[in-house]
Amino acid sequence: MRIAMRVSTRLCDCAEVLRLPGFALFFALAATLSSSACARPSPSSGGPAVQGTSAASAPTGNTGGASVTVPVPGRCELPRTGPADAVGCHLAGKEQLGPAPATPLFWHIDSYATRAAAEAARRGRGTVADAHGRVWLFTIANAEWRPEGGQRVARVGPLPLTPGRSYAAHYIEGVVPPNALTPVHRHAGPEAWYILEGTNCLETPDGVRTVGAGETLIVPEGPPMALTGVGTAMRRTLAVVVHDAAQPWTNVTTGWTPKGACPR
Repeated sequence: MRIAMRVSTRLCDCAEVLRLPGFALFFALAATLSSSACARPSPSSGGPAVQGTSAASAPTGNTGGASVTVPVPGRCELPRTGPADAVGCHLAGKEQLGPAPATPLFWHIDSYATRAAAEAARRGRGTVADAHGRVWLFTIANAEWRPEGGQRVARVGPLPLTPGRSYAAHYIEGVVPPNALTPVHRHAGPEAWYILEGTNCLETPDGVRTVGAGETLIVPEGPPMALTGVGTAMRRTLAVVVHDAAQPWTNVTTGWTPKGACPR
């Protein structure tokens, strides 16, 4: 009598083993699973490329999960691999910015019909990103900067940076369900948001700040923070953390507990 078995392709694809009878199948399967024939694929071979510096070129930090209350995939540092409208907090891009000048810098957000058009308009400190089913050009530049073509969506700033200090930009795409609450964390530089849909509520030891669709928010370097939503609508946001290039983009922290002062 032959024994029929199925082995998940997540273990390996060793179909020829399944044609063996009885105990021969058992021992052959065990030997095959331990062999190099079932070696795992290299982590570098999967997932889409993200423009900017490689993951190995900048420290990651202790990010934990994107939410402590409901599932939000992506940890805000993994590229999106699913549909544009699926729940998640994902890396949209990252870029080394170099030393900050003495003149104030802003986050310029422009939208383009095609990635080729955005790439053609990209200049220094610019990053082309795919987020929320659209093509974006994110640029850290002075107040008067404007790219060629595209549609101006927002200018966020000025960003509270230290002149002469080297920074990196970590861009985030968020599709976040109601009641999601981030872990308490802090950044080695300012974080800025642009809200596409829904309402964000930020709580720090200094109090609560709430922003809705079409509005922007900046929190400076330093304070611990927790972010949640208001109401029952899905939140769709763009964000950037402009952090010290020698430090992780974020760190989960302890020592402060939010009061839960954000409106529901």
